Parts: sequence; C-alpha cells; structure tokens
Amino acid sequence: MSGTLNSIYNNVSFALNLQFDALNRLQEQASTGSRVNRASDAPSSAYQILGLNSQGRELTNYTNNLANVSDMLNSSSAVIGSMSSSLVNVKTLITQISSGTYDETARKRTAEGINDILEQIVSSANTKNMNTYLFAGSNTGSAPYVVQRTNGEITQVTYHGSGEERNVEVAPGINAAAFMVGDSIFRCDDQGQPEFTGDTGVKAGTGTSSVKGFTWLKVVNDGSNYKLSIDDGASYVTVPAGGETNQAVTDSRTGQVLYVDTTGITSTGVELVSMSGTHDIFNTLITIRDILANKNGLPDAQLQTLRENSLGALDEVSNLLLQGSVSVGSKIGFLENLKNNLTDLKGNTADSTTRLQEADIAQIAIDISRHQTLYQMSLSVAGKMMSVSLLDFIT
Repeated sequence: MSGTLNSIYNNVSFALNLQFDALNRLQEQASTGSRVNRASDAPSSAYQILGLNSQGRELTNYTNNLANVSDMLNSSSAVIGSMSSSLVNVKTLITQISSGTYDETARKRTAEGINDILEQIVSSANTKNMNTYLFAGSNTGSAPYVVQRTNGEITQVTYHGSGEERNVEVAPGINAAAFMVGDSIFRCDDQGQPEFTGDTGVKAGTGTSSVKGFTWLKVVNDGSNYKLSIDDGASYVTVPAGGETNQAVTDSRTGQVLYVDTTGITSTGVELVSMSGTHDIFNTLITIRDILANKNGLPDAQLQTLRENSLGALDEVSNLLLQGSVSVGSKIGFLENLKNNLTDLKGNTADSTTRLQEADIAQIAIDISRHQTLYQMSLSVAGKMMSVSLLDFIT
C-alpha cells in the first residue's frame, strides 16, 4: 500500500506542477505582453528574434553613419556654395575694372578686397566639422591647405591633405565618401598648352610642362645673353645664342618646369603664362590680386590684357566648383534615398520581431481560464485520491 501511495503522490505532484508552470508562464506573458520571455518559451521563435534584433542593431549603426556622412556633405556643400558666390563677386569686380571706369587707386582698393576674399576662401578650404577637416581626404587630422606669406599677404597655397577620400560604410557593401580630396575640388586637372600674354617673343616649347595655373615669366638680359626665370628671380636659366625650341625653365621653389621656345625671343620683360586646364582657386585669386596691384610694374595696356585673360581662369575654377557642388548634391540625394530605404527595412525588422514576440492577450486570457479550471479540478481530484483512512492501511 505504501508503494502505491508514493506512486499516486508523485504522479499527482508532477501533474499539478505541470499545470502550475503552464499557468505561471501564461500569467507572465499576460503581464509582460510578450510570449517569448526566455529562449525555452519558444526556441524557434527565440532564435529568429535574436537574428532580427541583431539585424536591427546593424541597421541602426548604418543609419547613424548615414546621418554623420550626410551632415559632413551638407557642410561641404555649404562651403563650396559660399566659394562660388565669392568668385561671382570677383568676376563682377574684374569686369567693372576692365571697362576702364576705375582709376589706379580704385584698382588697388579692389586688389585689397580680393585679398580679403582669398583669405576667406583659404579659411573655408580648411573648414572643420566635429574636429575633422572636410577637404583633407583621409588625412582628416591636419589642415589640408598651408599658406606662405610675403609681407603679410598670401603668396602661395599648397595642398597637404591626402589624395584619397575617406569612405564610411553606410549600408552592407556600400561606402560613401564623407571627406573629399580638396585638391580635386579646388584645382582643375585637364592640362592644355601654355598661353603667353606678353611681347618678349617667348613661345610654348614642345615638352610637357609641369607648372600649374598662372606663372610669371621674367626675361632679362645681362648684356650678352637673355636669361629666364619663373621663380621671381630666385634662379635663372641662360638662353643660348639663337635660342632653343624646347628650353626648360625650372622653379627652384617647387621643382616645376616650364618648357619654352626661345628662338624668337626679342626683348626683356615680365609676362604672365597661363597653363589652361590646371588653374586652382587660390593661385587664380593671388594672380588677379597681383595684376590689379600691378606688383610687376607693367604698362596699362598689358595690365588690361591680363585682367581680361584672367576671366578665363576664373570661369575655369567657377565651373570646377559648380561640378563639385553638383557632385556633392548628388551624393546627398543618394544618401537620403538610402536612408529612407534603411529606415523602411528597420521598420519591417521591428514589425517582424513584434509579430514573433508579442503575446495574443485574448488567447492568453482564454488559456489562463482553461488552465485555472484544470488546476482546480486537478486539486480536487488529488484531494480525493490522497484521502486515506486508517481502515485503508488495515486492509
């Protein structure tokens, strides 16, 4: 009899515990609103939920990256737009002066105004956002443009940034450039033939020159030979008797070379050499400023020609900035569309997680009522089964 009672007790206890555990889980689901509170509640659903949660976190990281990149590009677009407006102002000033309505004093004041614009543009090119330089490429920790000054004025601007863009992953397998290469935005790279605006008789040589933008060519005569310089007289190259069709003139400061034909040289003087297709915004403004200030003491007729010719270089860099602005705008539009797609995907992921995890409260209420009834019936049956009298032991 004892063995039978133990067996009955164990079976009853096991059945009651099963009913109690089921009822407890249903009450927990009702209170939390979730049908999967631990992996053991629904292993298959729990596995799917873990995967969806991981995907959701990944999408959140991508959308954060997208927001940061878009912020950087919007800042870059604003800087480029400001520079474009400044160049329009410069072009207006040059056009007015070239019309002959301004005297020498007014031209010098205009040169000072262009110098102020140059200072502002250099500062804009070194713009930082969140302690990172926008136009330094992948080298975002240091200023991309370094200036050299003479008597307080900028005489040279050199790019020291990286030649590679800094990319950020904004979606699986998709990278976007958050920090651009300033040397590609502010300098043209479609080299043409050098153009000489003077009457010394020097012409373009047959070699491929490495000078960029504007270069001042100085021609002097020491009494026996002509000498040429493109580094403001820091170094000279002597022209042999009769000249050469392809003579190299080197800038001792930069190592850049200008190939010239000196066979037709006729006189001394200073003339401006324009390397079309290679102008940059900084050198162009420096040259225009110096033309207006007439730092080389050129005659009015030559200055007028130089001012008119400088408009071509100004148009060249203006078009370059316009292309840069369009390119940045396209990237911003692409990222905005990508952000919307990722946001939709993130919402779908959240919906899928909710469908797997969310409890059906109405069904749970029915199940709780059913299990409570079963539990009460089990307690009643167990009570009757466990009611053992002394007579039962005797028999």
